[in-house]
Amino acid sequence: MTTTDADAPEKPTAASPIELQYSTEANQVSFTVPESLMELEAIYGAAYLFVDRCWIFLSRPAEGEVGVHLKPKPDGETDLDTLAGEFANELLNQSLRVRISTSTASLREYYMARAFFTTPVQSSIDALLAELDAEELEEDELEISVPWEEDDG
Repeated sequence: MTTTDADAPEKPTAASPIELQYSTEANQVSFTVPESLMELEAIYGAAYLFVDRCWIFLSRPAEGEVGVHLKPKPDGETDLDTLAGEFANELLNQSLRVRISTSTASLREYYMARAFFTTPVQSSIDALLAELDAEELEEDELEISVPWEEDDG
């Protein structure tokens, strides 16, 4: 994904890169992200990761679009083009995370169900300790066994 200040957006083809348009004015970076390009969860995820660096304002300029406005905090990033590029890269990262999460959901659900609803196998150490507890040992008041004692009998 590249970022540019071009005025007329082109429709991406299979061979052309996707260009996310942004503008830098009044000390802020503004994006209009189509939900057909990025899922809303990915936009929220990218915005969340930038909360510590800049003020984030989200809007709905049109149906199926999300307006993202990033205004650097006083102690944050001052280069707006760098901020725009990093946000665009994070949008890609979050979009991939959402797709992986969706594609592996059934596998995660299976493992969670298996972890919570199966009986745990008792370990061999626990089994040996339980066996020793179950054995009845001879009564020995001092709990001392002397193998060389002779039986009187």
